[in-house]
Amino acid sequence: MGAETDVSLADRHARGVAAYARIFGVPEDRVAAAFAARVGPVFAEEQLQAAGGAAWADPALSGRDRSIAVITALVAQGVTGDRLRAHLDLARQSGLEDDALTALMVLLAGYLGYAHASLAMEIIHARAAATSGPQAADGAQKTTR
Repeated sequence: MGAETDVSLADRHARGVAAYARIFGVPEDRVAAAFAARVGPVFAEEQLQAAGGAAWADPALSGRDRSIAVITALVAQGVTGDRLRAHLDLARQSGLEDDALTALMVLLAGYLGYAHASLAMEIIHARAAATSGPQAADGAQKTTR
């Protein structure tokens, strides 16, 4: 792996905070407290340390690559809601447009099943419809972003 493996705990924590700030779109100074309030301080710290490790720092994977992998894992497990939305937003920031996310869901439907892929597709479609305006809600031709 290309990421450094001898990073101090403080550096891992800081990198984990930065990763979660990107994922959830919140300021870094609010990440630890918000995460601890959601899952408790012990679990939050474990996750921040994990996110600060090689998985989110290795230059062998781009942000786009990571987004595809994480979204695939979440869809495979049937995860939806805020967790999936946060990673879909991060994927868009990393260059995956809604047409690419749709293509990913079509691909995953064949491997993971339509039930899980369709739940994710509903979230992708709802966001695309919201950003395309009222014509999309009527089923009119739209351009995804």
